[in-house]
Amino acid sequence: MLAIPHALRLNFQITRSLEFRMKKAVLLFAAVLAAPVLQCRADDKVDFAKSIQPILEKRCIECHGTKKQKGDLRLDSKDAALKGGKDAKAIVPGKTGESDMVRRVSLPPGDDDIMPPKGDPLTKDQIESIKKWITEGADWPQGLVLGGESEKKEESKPAGTSKGTASSTKKRKPAGQEFANLSATKDTAAEQEAIKKLGALGISVRPIAQNLQWKEATIRPTDTNKTSEAIALLKDVPSLVDLNLAKLNLKDDDLKNISNLSNLQRLHLENNPISDAALAHLKGLTNLEYLNLYNTQVGDEGLENLKVMNNLMALYLWQSKVTDEGAAKLKKALPDAMINRGEELKLMAKVEEKNSDEKKDAKAEDKKDDAKKEKKDNKAEVKKDEKKEAAEKPAEAKKDDKDSKKEEKKSDDKKSRRR
Repeated sequence: MLAIPHALRLNFQITRSLEFRMKKAVLLFAAVLAAPVLQCRADDKVDFAKSIQPILEKRCIECHGTKKQKGDLRLDSKDAALKGGKDAKAIVPGKTGESDMVRRVSLPPGDDDIMPPKGDPLTKDQIESIKKWITEGADWPQGLVLGGESEKKEESKPAGTSKGTASSTKKRKPAGQEFANLSATKDTAAEQEAIKKLGALGISVRPIAQNLQWKEATIRPTDTNKTSEAIALLKDVPSLVDLNLAKLNLKDDDLKNISNLSNLQRLHLENNPISDAALAHLKGLTNLEYLNLYNTQVGDEGLENLKVMNNLMALYLWQSKVTDEGAAKLKKALPDAMINRGEELKLMAKVEEKNSDEKKDAKAEDKKDDAKKEKKDNKAEVKKDEKKEAAEKPAEAKKDDKDSKKEEKKSDDKKSRRR
């Protein structure tokens, strides 16, 4: 074995050391370059304004906003969305498995519980964005209240462009001016106590949006025997602007308890046996913009109490006792109001009736055709039988002649024998 000179060995070691240091430097430099990218990816959270807000406004607010709250769920503000509906929590920050919204948007098309129920299901990317957003804590800008697509469209339309809606005759109030005419109320002890008692009856009285004092309520006590007690408590909640009293079997005098709720803008009284006397208690509700009297006993006399409601934009009277003349008089007093007496439904009923009559006529024609065919078939059978009989008669006649001749021959034979 040859001995390696000391100088050569020293040079080799120095070279190896330099190579090691160069590799380490390159790796360190690469790590430094990659650090911002990795940090960027770690901080690449879902942008609420770009990814979540458009989904909520285009596909959710229509059924879960200011106008409609299916399942008592609202998704137009953070507090309302986190509160959830009557069945489950729609959004549980950090927990997609407990967030009912994730379950519903992920259901197969055609499922009864899928959200949204109308139109195409959300795309895979939209669902993933919602999941990631909830996992990251469901960040929602403080104080942001969303508006649905329909609200935005109505606000952008001039008066008279939307047939059959409240905005068709009267302009919607500009954003921020919706409650300008209302009298500010403080959360008095009496109001807080009434809200607490209503809560004990299973009735939620809540703000219509974050940072607003105005409230809404749907009266559905868990114990139906406590309905009158619940309605009596409403007189102490003057901040109510949206009240639903539908399907409660109300008596006329029950409405005395809401006669002082002058800030009410929306009132549902449909499917109640109330009469004209009930509307006398509504005279003071001059801020009413929406009133539903569908399927009540209200008639022309009751409408006289509504003539002072200059803010009324939508009145529903389908299946009430109001006549054409009574509706026309009210329209004259409130020219900007949309008075719906179910004309569309009546038209649909007429179309259905016409279709039903046409189906009956078609069935009658089919029966006539069947009867004619049967008669024709019977005639054919009779003719066939007649032909058969006609064909059989000659054969029978020949047989009878033959038998007759045989009998004659026998008779002649007998005579011959006797002779």
